[in-house]
Amino acid sequence: MTTTRATLVPHPTTPAPLVQGLGVHATLTASGRLQLHYVLRAPLAELAIPTLGPLRFRDELWRRTCFEAFVRADGDPAYREFNFAPSREWAAYAFTAQREGMRRLDQVVPALEIRRTDERLELSAAVELAGLYDSAWRTLKLAVTAVIEDAAGNRSYWALRHPAARPDFHHPGGFALTLS
Repeated sequence: MTTTRATLVPHPTTPAPLVQGLGVHATLTASGRLQLHYVLRAPLAELAIPTLGPLRFRDELWRRTCFEAFVRADGDPAYREFNFAPSREWAAYAFTAQREGMRRLDQVVPALEIRRTDERLELSAAVELAGLYDSAWRTLKLAVTAVIEDAAGNRSYWALRHPAARPDFHHPGGFALTLS
């Protein structure tokens, strides 16, 4: 089992003065379960946080506050995208290469837990990766990201690394976290 803690930073073109911090704790278990625990520190009343509801699939979660993970086997151009919203909505997709060959992953249903106070939002997500990669994978590269929307509708784009002039979570240079 591998566990890593990391801090996300906003893209330089999308500052977020309300956010005091955004971190993630990522774990890959021996059985192939990816566990992500995001912690957002900010005055939540001043952010656009979707209302908690039932666990369900929804496209285009990136258009509002959500947490994301892009996962690929080390050295493979194909990757998976997972989106988790504080509403308990989620999405999962497979790509054959950067922004190519997109298809929905219907067999993936994450476990999601949301906790919040006035100044803190925690989202825990767990995804079974065992059926998504062949048995030969040993090391995963992740781009861990988030979109944070404020009450005025301004979005900031957060990642471990921003390799492009504009926010681009699919960029290969953003896969900055290694789990094995």
